[in-house]
Amino acid sequence: MAEIKACIFDLDGVIVDTAAHHFVAWSHLADELGVEFSKEDNENLKGVSRVDSLEYILNKGGLVLDAMTKLQLMDRKNELYLELANQTTKDDLLPGIEAFLIELKNLGIRIGLGSSSKNAPMILELLGITSFFQSVVDGNRITLSKPDPEVFLMGAKELAVQVNQCLVFEDAQSGIDAANAGGFHVIGVGDAKTLNGAKAVIPGFHQMNWHSILHLLRGE
Repeated sequence: MAEIKACIFDLDGVIVDTAAHHFVAWSHLADELGVEFSKEDNENLKGVSRVDSLEYILNKGGLVLDAMTKLQLMDRKNELYLELANQTTKDDLLPGIEAFLIELKNLGIRIGLGSSSKNAPMILELLGITSFFQSVVDGNRITLSKPDPEVFLMGAKELAVQVNQCLVFEDAQSGIDAANAGGFHVIGVGDAKTLNGAKAVIPGFHQMNWHSILHLLRGE
């Protein structure tokens, strides 16, 4: 295995859990459209772009809308999400992630963010961790959503590493599929029963350090 010189993190579910905010916002929108939206539906939208998330809801309800209406709906969803997300503080960092970022920085391992969210830079600022990241690739910069690997390929290029020197951390199946499609090493964050194709799956970063991650990557 090539030496790992960089790590790219997804945002939601890996660094911070904003799934509840997305659920509330999409639920409100779905209610307006008369479409039932469950927590299971919200899970299906993990790692999915705003455009594709709206299409998911419209398809579920058998609805066909014009492009302008779709834009208005997405804007409304984002406004509600931002109202909730603006309350984010450092206390919302998932357990162990800040210590892990500090360790990577001290080891000289480059750090990037690869997220479909267009609000990623704002969330990083609210969490107080922007300075850790040498690259932030978000939904404003990509044209193809996960499972396309564009977000990670762009990050690796900015971090000046080859894909086989880069480790991706993802909590969504679409993100794991994207990393694999790009030739990256990938570790899942969440439930091993629902995440397939990663080198390993961890429940989170509490009780994790770089040494233990490398052991998992090597299958030790």
